[in-house]
Amino acid sequence: MLAWLLTVSCVMASDRPSVVLIFCDDLGYADIGAFGAKGVRTPHLDKLASQGRAFTNFHVAQPVCSASRAALLTGCYPNRVGIHGALGPGAKIGISAQETTLAETLRDRGYATACFGKWHLGHHPGFLPANHGFDRYFGLPYSNDMWPFHPEAKKGAYPSLPLIRDLKIIDPAVTPETQATLTARYTEEAVRFIGDSRGKPFFLYLAHSMPHVPLFAGKDFSGKSGKGVFADVIEEIDASTGRILDALEGDGRARDTIVIFTSDNGPWLSYGNHAGSAGPLREGKGTTWEGGVRVPCLMKWPGKLPAGTRSNAMAMTIDLLPTIAAWTGAKVPAGAIDGRDIGPLLSGAPGAINPHDGYAYYYENNQLQAVVTGDGRWKLALPHAFRTLDGGPGGTGGVPARYSQKKIAKPELYDLENDLGESRDVADANPAIVARLQAFAERMRAELGDSLAGRKGAGNRPAGMAQ
Repeated sequence: MLAWLLTVSCVMASDRPSVVLIFCDDLGYADIGAFGAKGVRTPHLDKLASQGRAFTNFHVAQPVCSASRAALLTGCYPNRVGIHGALGPGAKIGISAQETTLAETLRDRGYATACFGKWHLGHHPGFLPANHGFDRYFGLPYSNDMWPFHPEAKKGAYPSLPLIRDLKIIDPAVTPETQATLTARYTEEAVRFIGDSRGKPFFLYLAHSMPHVPLFAGKDFSGKSGKGVFADVIEEIDASTGRILDALEGDGRARDTIVIFTSDNGPWLSYGNHAGSAGPLREGKGTTWEGGVRVPCLMKWPGKLPAGTRSNAMAMTIDLLPTIAAWTGAKVPAGAIDGRDIGPLLSGAPGAINPHDGYAYYYENNQLQAVVTGDGRWKLALPHAFRTLDGGPGGTGGVPARYSQKKIAKPELYDLENDLGESRDVADANPAIVARLQAFAERMRAELGDSLAGRKGAGNRPAGMAQ
Protein backbone atom coordinates (compact mmCIF):
# COMPACT_ATOMS: atom_id res chain seq x y z
CA MET A 1 0.00 0.00 0.00
CA LEU A 2 2.81 2.42 0.88
CA ALA A 3 4.56 1.72 -2.42
CA TRP A 4 1.29 2.37 -4.28
CA LEU A 5 0.77 5.66 -2.46
CA LEU A 6 4.32 6.75 -3.29
CA THR A 7 3.75 5.85 -6.93
CA VAL A 8 0.48 7.81 -7.03
CA SER A 9 2.17 10.74 -5.30
CA CYS A 10 4.94 10.78 -7.92
CA VAL A 11 2.40 10.65 -10.75
CA MET A 12 0.41 13.51 -9.25
CA ALA A 13 3.52 15.58 -8.71
CA SER A 14 4.87 15.10 -12.22
CA ASP A 15 1.43 15.94 -13.59
CA ARG A 16 1.93 19.46 -12.20
CA PRO A 17 5.65 20.26 -12.28
CA SER A 18 6.66 23.52 -10.65
CA VAL A 19 8.03 26.27 -12.88
CA VAL A 20 10.87 28.69 -12.23
CA LEU A 21 11.24 31.41 -14.87
CA ILE A 22 14.28 33.67 -14.43
CA PHE A 23 14.13 36.72 -16.70
CA CYS A 24 17.16 39.01 -16.79
CA ASP A 25 17.08 42.58 -18.06
CA ASP A 26 19.38 43.53 -20.98
CA LEU A 27 21.47 40.36 -20.69
CA GLY A 28 23.21 39.88 -24.03
CA TYR A 29 23.49 36.71 -26.07
CA ALA A 30 27.16 36.25 -25.15
CA ASP A 31 27.07 37.30 -21.49
CA ILE A 32 27.15 33.87 -19.81
CA GLY A 33 29.60 31.01 -20.07
CA ALA A 34 27.40 28.60 -22.02
CA PHE A 35 27.04 31.23 -24.75
CA GLY A 36 30.66 32.24 -25.04
CA ALA A 37 31.25 34.82 -22.31
CA LYS A 38 34.92 35.48 -21.65
CA GLY A 39 36.39 36.61 -18.35
CA VAL A 40 33.20 36.34 -16.33
CA ARG A 41 32.54 33.40 -14.01
CA THR A 42 29.10 31.77 -14.26
CA PRO A 43 29.58 28.34 -12.65
CA HIS A 44 25.96 27.92 -11.57
CA LEU A 45 24.61 28.77 -15.01
CA ASP A 46 27.25 26.48 -16.52
CA LYS A 47 25.93 23.72 -14.26
CA LEU A 48 22.36 24.53 -15.31
CA ALA A 49 23.45 24.16 -18.93
CA SER A 50 25.14 20.82 -18.20
CA GLN A 51 22.00 19.53 -16.49
CA GLY A 52 19.61 20.89 -19.10
CA ARG A 53 19.53 22.30 -22.64
CA ALA A 54 21.00 25.46 -24.12
CA PHE A 55 18.81 27.01 -26.81
CA THR A 56 20.89 29.03 -29.26
CA ASN A 57 18.02 30.22 -31.47
CA PHE A 58 15.68 31.60 -28.81
CA HIS A 59 14.04 34.98 -29.33
CA VAL A 60 11.98 37.64 -27.66
CA ALA A 61 9.03 39.18 -29.47
CA GLN A 62 10.32 42.75 -29.15
CA PRO A 63 13.74 44.10 -28.12
CA VAL A 64 12.52 46.34 -25.31
CA CYS A 65 11.32 46.04 -21.72
CA SER A 66 7.53 46.29 -21.42
CA ALA A 67 6.72 44.85 -24.82
CA SER A 68 8.99 41.86 -24.22
CA ARG A 69 7.37 41.14 -20.84
CA ALA A 70 3.87 41.43 -22.27
CA ALA A 71 4.73 38.75 -24.83
CA LEU A 72 6.29 36.47 -22.22
CA LEU A 73 3.33 36.57 -19.85
CA THR A 74 0.42 36.58 -22.33
CA GLY A 75 1.69 34.37 -25.16
CA CYS A 76 0.78 37.20 -27.54
CA TYR A 77 2.71 39.58 -29.70
CA PRO A 78 2.82 42.67 -27.47
CA ASN A 79 1.20 44.90 -30.06
CA ARG A 80 -1.78 42.53 -30.05
CA VAL A 81 -2.36 43.41 -26.39
CA GLY A 82 -1.64 47.13 -26.82
CA ILE A 83 1.81 47.27 -25.19
CA HIS A 84 4.61 49.06 -27.03
CA GLY A 85 8.08 50.12 -25.94
CA ALA A 86 8.95 50.76 -22.29
CA LEU A 87 6.23 52.18 -20.06
CA GLY A 88 7.44 55.06 -17.90
CA PRO A 89 6.22 56.52 -14.61
CA GLY A 90 3.87 58.82 -16.51
CA ALA A 91 2.15 56.03 -18.43
CA LYS A 92 -1.60 55.68 -17.97
CA ILE A 93 -1.79 52.27 -19.59
CA GLY A 94 -0.77 48.77 -18.59
CA ILE A 95 -1.68 45.14 -19.08
CA SER A 96 -5.41 44.78 -19.57
CA ALA A 97 -7.57 42.85 -17.13
CA GLN A 98 -9.02 41.12 -20.21
CA GLU A 99 -5.70 39.37 -20.88
CA THR A 100 -4.87 36.09 -19.16
CA THR A 101 -1.32 35.83 -17.89
CA LEU A 102 0.81 32.74 -17.41
CA ALA A 103 0.39 33.23 -13.66
CA GLU A 104 -3.41 33.20 -13.95
CA THR A 105 -3.21 30.15 -16.20
CA LEU A 106 -1.18 28.23 -13.60
CA ARG A 107 -3.06 29.53 -10.56
CA ASP A 108 -6.25 28.13 -12.10
CA ARG A 109 -4.42 24.79 -12.17
CA GLY A 110 -3.78 24.99 -8.42
CA TYR A 111 -0.35 26.60 -8.42
CA ALA A 112 1.05 29.04 -5.88
CA THR A 113 2.43 32.02 -7.82
CA ALA A 114 4.95 34.75 -7.12
CA CYS A 115 6.72 37.55 -8.98
CA PHE A 116 9.90 39.09 -7.59
CA GLY A 117 11.75 41.84 -9.41
CA LYS A 118 10.95 44.21 -12.25
CA TRP A 119 7.34 44.21 -13.45
CA HIS A 120 7.05 46.95 -16.10
CA LEU A 121 3.52 46.22 -17.32
CA GLY A 122 1.94 49.25 -15.67
CA HIS A 123 2.52 50.77 -12.24
CA HIS A 124 -1.04 51.75 -11.32
CA PRO A 125 -2.63 49.34 -8.80
CA GLY A 126 -4.88 47.62 -11.32
CA PHE A 127 -1.88 46.67 -13.44
CA LEU A 128 0.37 45.29 -10.70
CA PRO A 129 1.15 41.54 -10.41
CA ALA A 130 -1.26 41.03 -7.49
CA ASN A 131 -4.10 41.80 -9.89
CA HIS A 132 -2.79 39.57 -12.67
CA GLY A 133 -2.45 36.15 -11.10
CA PHE A 134 0.42 36.49 -8.64
CA ASP A 135 -0.12 35.64 -4.97
CA ARG A 136 3.04 37.54 -4.01
CA TYR A 137 4.98 40.44 -5.45
CA PHE A 138 8.09 42.30 -4.37
CA GLY A 139 10.03 44.59 -6.67
CA LEU A 140 10.19 47.66 -8.86
CA PRO A 141 7.24 48.70 -11.04
CA TYR A 142 9.47 49.65 -13.99
CA SER A 143 13.12 49.98 -15.05
CA ASN A 144 15.68 50.89 -12.41
CA ASP A 145 16.94 53.87 -14.45
CA MET A 146 13.56 55.59 -14.32
CA TRP A 147 14.47 57.63 -11.27
CA PRO A 148 15.78 61.09 -10.33
CA PHE A 149 19.43 59.98 -10.52
CA HIS A 150 19.34 59.27 -14.27
CA PRO A 151 22.38 61.10 -15.71
CA GLU A 152 20.88 61.55 -19.19
CA ALA A 153 17.37 62.65 -18.25
CA LYS A 154 16.27 66.24 -17.86
CA LYS A 155 16.03 67.39 -14.26
CA GLY A 156 12.64 66.44 -12.89
CA ALA A 157 11.95 63.99 -15.72
CA TYR A 158 11.46 61.11 -13.32
CA PRO A 159 9.83 60.96 -9.89
CA SER A 160 11.24 58.89 -7.04
CA LEU A 161 11.49 55.17 -7.78
CA PRO A 162 9.24 53.09 -5.48
CA LEU A 163 9.75 49.59 -4.14
CA ILE A 164 6.48 47.67 -3.86
CA ARG A 165 5.25 44.64 -1.96
CA ASP A 166 1.99 43.27 -3.33
CA LEU A 167 -0.08 46.47 -3.75
CA LYS A 168 1.71 48.60 -1.16
CA ILE A 169 4.66 50.93 -1.64
CA ILE A 170 7.11 49.98 1.10
CA ASP A 171 9.91 52.35 0.05
CA PRO A 172 8.84 55.47 -1.85
CA ALA A 173 12.33 56.56 -2.86
CA VAL A 174 14.83 53.86 -3.80
CA THR A 175 18.43 55.03 -3.40
CA PRO A 176 21.67 53.76 -4.95
CA GLU A 177 22.33 51.93 -1.70
CA THR A 178 18.96 50.20 -2.00
CA GLN A 179 19.61 49.22 -5.62
CA ALA A 180 22.78 47.43 -4.53
CA THR A 181 20.62 45.12 -2.38
CA LEU A 182 17.96 44.26 -4.96
CA THR A 183 19.40 41.11 -6.53
CA ALA A 184 20.00 39.61 -3.08
CA ARG A 185 16.56 40.62 -1.81
CA TYR A 186 14.78 39.22 -4.84
CA THR A 187 16.69 35.98 -4.32
CA GLU A 188 15.79 35.80 -0.62
CA GLU A 189 12.12 36.28 -1.50
CA ALA A 190 12.36 33.53 -4.11
CA VAL A 191 14.02 31.03 -1.78
CA ARG A 192 11.45 31.79 0.94
CA PHE A 193 8.60 31.28 -1.54
CA ILE A 194 9.97 27.90 -2.61
CA GLY A 195 10.10 26.82 1.04
CA ASP A 196 6.61 28.14 1.74
CA SER A 197 5.18 26.22 -1.24
CA ARG A 198 5.93 22.73 0.06
CA GLY A 199 3.14 20.35 -0.83
CA LYS A 200 1.90 22.51 -3.70
CA PRO A 201 3.17 23.16 -7.21
CA PHE A 202 4.40 26.71 -7.74
CA PHE A 203 5.24 29.23 -10.43
CA LEU A 204 8.15 31.51 -9.56
CA TYR A 205 8.79 34.45 -11.90
CA LEU A 206 12.12 36.03 -10.92
CA ALA A 207 12.58 39.14 -13.07
CA HIS A 208 15.97 40.63 -12.23
CA SER A 209 16.38 44.40 -12.51
CA MET A 210 19.97 43.82 -13.66
CA PRO A 211 22.06 44.04 -15.77
CA HIS A 212 19.97 47.01 -16.92
CA VAL A 213 21.76 50.27 -16.13
CA PRO A 214 22.41 51.73 -13.63
CA LEU A 215 24.49 48.78 -12.50
CA PHE A 216 24.72 47.87 -8.83
CA ALA A 217 26.29 44.76 -7.32
CA GLY A 218 25.78 43.66 -3.73
CA LYS A 219 28.52 44.10 -1.15
CA ASP A 220 29.64 40.50 -1.51
CA PHE A 221 30.14 40.94 -5.27
CA SER A 222 31.15 44.56 -5.80
CA GLY A 223 34.68 44.60 -7.20
CA LYS A 224 35.07 40.83 -6.83
CA SER A 225 35.09 39.85 -10.51
CA GLY A 226 38.13 41.97 -11.28
CA LYS A 227 36.48 42.73 -14.63
CA GLY A 228 34.37 45.74 -13.75
CA VAL A 229 30.88 46.33 -12.42
CA PHE A 230 29.09 44.62 -15.32
CA ALA A 231 30.92 41.36 -14.60
CA ASP A 232 30.24 41.83 -10.87
CA VAL A 233 26.53 42.05 -11.62
CA ILE A 234 26.55 38.96 -13.86
CA GLU A 235 28.39 36.95 -11.23
CA GLU A 236 25.81 37.96 -8.62
CA ILE A 237 22.99 36.88 -10.94
CA ASP A 238 24.82 33.59 -11.42
CA ALA A 239 25.11 33.14 -7.63
CA SER A 240 21.42 33.98 -7.28
CA THR A 241 20.59 31.23 -9.77
CA GLY A 242 22.75 28.86 -7.76
CA ARG A 243 20.77 29.65 -4.61
CA ILE A 244 17.49 28.93 -6.42
CA LEU A 245 18.82 25.61 -7.70
CA ASP A 246 20.13 24.71 -4.24
CA ALA A 247 16.75 25.54 -2.70
CA LEU A 248 15.05 23.19 -5.15
CA GLU A 249 17.55 20.44 -4.35
CA GLY A 250 17.21 20.99 -0.61
CA ASP A 251 13.44 20.75 -0.85
CA GLY A 252 13.63 17.60 -2.95
CA ARG A 253 11.86 19.37 -5.81
CA ALA A 254 14.62 19.69 -8.38
CA ARG A 255 13.49 16.67 -10.42
CA ASP A 256 9.93 17.95 -10.63
CA THR A 257 10.65 21.57 -11.50
CA ILE A 258 11.05 23.21 -14.90
CA VAL A 259 13.75 25.89 -14.76
CA ILE A 260 14.02 28.47 -17.54
CA PHE A 261 16.70 31.17 -17.64
CA THR A 262 16.66 33.87 -20.32
CA SER A 263 16.62 37.64 -20.99
CA ASP A 264 14.12 40.28 -22.08
CA ASN A 265 16.25 41.55 -24.99
CA GLY A 266 19.83 42.00 -26.11
CA PRO A 267 22.49 44.30 -24.63
CA TRP A 268 22.14 48.08 -24.47
CA LEU A 269 25.28 48.63 -26.50
CA SER A 270 25.47 52.41 -26.17
CA TYR A 271 26.47 51.94 -22.53
CA GLY A 272 29.77 50.38 -23.54
CA ASN A 273 31.60 48.99 -20.53
CA HIS A 274 28.31 48.97 -18.58
CA ALA A 275 26.64 46.85 -21.27
CA GLY A 276 26.89 43.25 -22.29
CA SER A 277 27.76 41.57 -25.56
CA ALA A 278 25.72 40.20 -28.44
CA GLY A 279 28.72 38.14 -29.52
CA PRO A 280 28.48 37.30 -33.23
CA LEU A 281 25.08 38.94 -33.63
CA ARG A 282 24.31 42.26 -35.33
CA GLU A 283 23.37 45.28 -33.17
CA GLY A 284 21.61 45.03 -29.80
CA LYS A 285 18.68 46.19 -27.70
CA GLY A 286 16.25 48.50 -29.45
CA THR A 287 16.70 46.88 -32.87
CA THR A 288 15.12 43.88 -34.57
CA TRP A 289 18.49 42.65 -35.79
CA GLU A 290 19.51 39.40 -34.11
CA GLY A 291 21.53 41.17 -31.40
CA GLY A 292 18.32 42.77 -30.18
CA VAL A 293 15.95 39.82 -30.30
CA ARG A 294 18.06 36.66 -29.97
CA VAL A 295 18.84 35.96 -26.31
CA PRO A 296 20.56 33.23 -24.28
CA CYS A 297 18.19 30.58 -22.99
CA LEU A 298 18.76 27.62 -20.68
CA MET A 299 16.09 25.10 -19.69
CA LYS A 300 16.21 22.21 -17.26
CA TRP A 301 13.59 19.54 -16.57
CA PRO A 302 15.15 16.25 -15.47
CA GLY A 303 13.93 13.29 -17.44
CA LYS A 304 12.03 15.47 -19.91
CA LEU A 305 14.68 17.69 -21.51
CA PRO A 306 17.91 15.91 -22.48
CA ALA A 307 20.73 17.01 -20.19
CA GLY A 308 23.94 18.54 -21.47
CA THR A 309 22.57 19.23 -24.94
CA ARG A 310 22.23 22.22 -27.23
CA SER A 311 19.45 23.02 -29.66
CA ASN A 312 19.33 25.44 -32.56
CA ALA A 313 15.55 25.07 -32.89
CA MET A 314 13.76 28.37 -33.47
CA ALA A 315 11.61 29.46 -30.53
CA MET A 316 10.15 32.66 -29.10
CA THR A 317 8.88 33.77 -25.70
CA ILE A 318 5.29 33.86 -27.02
CA ASP A 319 5.50 30.05 -27.12
CA LEU A 320 6.29 29.61 -23.43
CA LEU A 321 2.74 30.09 -22.14
CA PRO A 322 1.08 27.43 -24.33
CA THR A 323 4.06 25.10 -23.93
CA ILE A 324 4.09 25.37 -20.13
CA ALA A 325 0.31 24.95 -20.15
CA ALA A 326 0.72 21.69 -22.06
CA TRP A 327 3.48 20.53 -19.71
CA THR A 328 1.40 21.28 -16.60
CA GLY A 329 -2.06 20.30 -17.79
CA ALA A 330 -3.30 23.89 -17.58
CA LYS A 331 -5.82 25.39 -19.97
CA VAL A 332 -4.58 27.74 -22.66
CA PRO A 333 -6.39 31.09 -22.34
CA ALA A 334 -9.53 31.55 -24.38
CA GLY A 335 -9.27 34.01 -27.25
CA ALA A 336 -6.50 34.66 -29.73
CA ILE A 337 -2.93 34.12 -28.61
CA ASP A 338 0.05 33.93 -30.94
CA GLY A 339 2.21 31.33 -29.22
CA ARG A 340 2.05 27.61 -29.92
CA ASP A 341 2.97 24.51 -27.94
CA ILE A 342 6.55 23.75 -28.97
CA GLY A 343 7.23 21.18 -26.25
CA PRO A 344 8.22 18.38 -28.69
CA LEU A 345 10.65 20.75 -30.39
CA LEU A 346 12.22 21.81 -27.08
CA SER A 347 12.62 18.22 -25.91
CA GLY A 348 14.18 17.14 -29.19
CA ALA A 349 11.44 14.67 -30.07
CA PRO A 350 12.20 12.83 -33.33
CA GLY A 351 10.60 14.57 -36.30
CA ALA A 352 9.41 17.57 -34.28
CA ILE A 353 9.09 20.77 -36.28
CA ASN A 354 8.15 24.30 -35.34
CA PRO A 355 4.37 24.70 -35.81
CA HIS A 356 4.65 28.35 -36.89
CA ASP A 357 4.75 29.37 -40.55
CA GLY A 358 6.85 32.28 -39.39
CA TYR A 359 7.43 34.85 -36.66
CA ALA A 360 7.09 38.62 -36.83
CA TYR A 361 9.29 41.28 -35.27
CA TYR A 362 7.45 44.49 -34.48
CA TYR A 363 9.05 47.51 -32.85
CA GLU A 364 8.41 51.19 -32.15
CA ASN A 365 4.73 52.05 -32.61
CA ASN A 366 3.49 48.92 -34.38
CA GLN A 367 6.19 48.91 -37.05
CA LEU A 368 6.57 45.53 -38.73
CA GLN A 369 10.35 45.53 -39.18
CA ALA A 370 11.20 41.90 -39.95
CA VAL A 371 9.78 38.42 -40.42
CA VAL A 372 11.46 35.02 -40.17
CA THR A 373 10.55 31.52 -41.30
CA GLY A 374 9.26 29.13 -38.65
CA ASP A 375 12.46 27.10 -38.78
CA GLY A 376 14.45 30.27 -38.07
CA ARG A 377 16.68 30.06 -41.12
CA TRP A 378 15.48 32.86 -43.39
CA LYS A 379 14.89 36.38 -42.12
CA LEU A 380 13.48 39.22 -44.20
CA ALA A 381 14.32 42.69 -42.86
CA LEU A 382 11.65 45.09 -44.09
CA PRO A 383 12.36 48.76 -44.88
CA HIS A 384 12.73 50.71 -41.64
CA ALA A 385 15.06 53.00 -39.69
CA PHE A 386 17.17 51.63 -36.87
CA ARG A 387 19.66 52.93 -34.34
CA THR A 388 23.31 51.95 -34.45
CA LEU A 389 26.73 52.83 -33.08
CA ASP A 390 27.95 52.22 -36.63
CA GLY A 391 31.04 50.43 -35.45
CA GLY A 392 31.93 53.01 -32.81
CA PRO A 393 32.51 52.29 -29.12
CA GLY A 394 29.89 52.56 -26.43
CA GLY A 395 30.14 54.93 -23.50
CA THR A 396 31.97 54.46 -20.23
CA GLY A 397 31.11 54.71 -16.56
CA GLY A 398 27.36 54.52 -17.05
CA VAL A 399 27.16 57.39 -19.56
CA PRO A 400 26.01 56.20 -23.01
CA ALA A 401 27.43 57.01 -26.41
CA ARG A 402 25.08 58.53 -28.95
CA TYR A 403 23.44 56.37 -31.57
CA SER A 404 23.12 57.38 -35.19
CA GLN A 405 20.23 56.40 -37.43
CA LYS A 406 20.37 54.21 -40.51
CA LYS A 407 17.71 53.03 -42.91
CA ILE A 408 17.22 50.05 -45.13
CA ALA A 409 15.32 51.09 -48.23
CA LYS A 410 14.27 47.73 -49.63
CA PRO A 411 13.64 44.27 -48.18
CA GLU A 412 16.85 42.44 -47.29
CA LEU A 413 17.02 38.66 -46.92
CA TYR A 414 19.47 36.93 -44.58
CA ASP A 415 20.33 33.25 -44.33
CA LEU A 416 20.81 32.98 -40.56
CA GLU A 417 22.02 29.41 -40.82
CA ASN A 418 25.08 30.54 -42.78
CA ASP A 419 25.24 34.24 -41.89
CA LEU A 420 24.40 34.68 -38.23
CA GLY A 421 25.77 38.23 -38.25
CA GLU A 422 23.29 39.36 -40.95
CA SER A 423 26.06 40.73 -43.12
CA ARG A 424 25.05 39.51 -46.62
CA ASP A 425 21.74 40.37 -48.26
CA VAL A 426 20.79 37.42 -50.46
CA ALA A 427 17.35 38.62 -51.57
CA ASP A 428 18.22 38.77 -55.27
CA ALA A 429 19.39 35.15 -55.26
CA ASN A 430 16.29 33.81 -53.46
CA PRO A 431 13.15 35.43 -54.92
CA ALA A 432 10.87 32.54 -53.92
CA ILE A 433 11.84 32.81 -50.27
CA VAL A 434 11.41 36.60 -50.37
CA ALA A 435 7.92 36.13 -51.85
CA ARG A 436 7.04 33.57 -49.18
CA LEU A 437 8.10 35.89 -46.37
CA GLN A 438 6.41 38.89 -47.99
CA ALA A 439 3.16 36.89 -48.06
CA PHE A 440 3.59 36.07 -44.37
CA ALA A 441 4.23 39.76 -43.64
CA GLU A 442 0.99 40.63 -45.43
CA ARG A 443 -0.92 38.18 -43.23
CA MET A 444 0.61 39.81 -40.15
CA ARG A 445 -0.35 43.27 -41.42
CA ALA A 446 -3.93 42.12 -41.89
CA GLU A 447 -4.01 40.69 -38.37
CA LEU A 448 -1.92 43.17 -36.34
CA GLY A 449 -1.34 46.10 -38.67
CA ASP A 450 1.86 47.89 -39.66
CA SER A 451 2.33 51.61 -39.09
CA LEU A 452 5.15 51.67 -41.67
CA ALA A 453 2.64 50.59 -44.32
CA GLY A 454 -0.23 52.67 -42.91
CA ARG A 455 -2.15 49.51 -42.08
CA LYS A 456 -4.45 48.75 -39.17
CA GLY A 457 -4.95 45.19 -38.02
CA ALA A 458 -8.15 43.31 -37.27
CA GLY A 459 -6.75 41.55 -34.20
CA ASN A 460 -5.27 44.31 -32.05
CA ARG A 461 -6.69 44.67 -28.54
CA PRO A 462 -6.41 47.75 -26.32
CA ALA A 463 -4.14 47.93 -23.31
CA GLY A 464 -5.68 48.56 -19.92
CA MET A 465 -6.33 52.18 -18.99
CA ALA A 466 -5.84 53.52 -15.48
CA GLN A 467 -9.01 54.77 -13.84
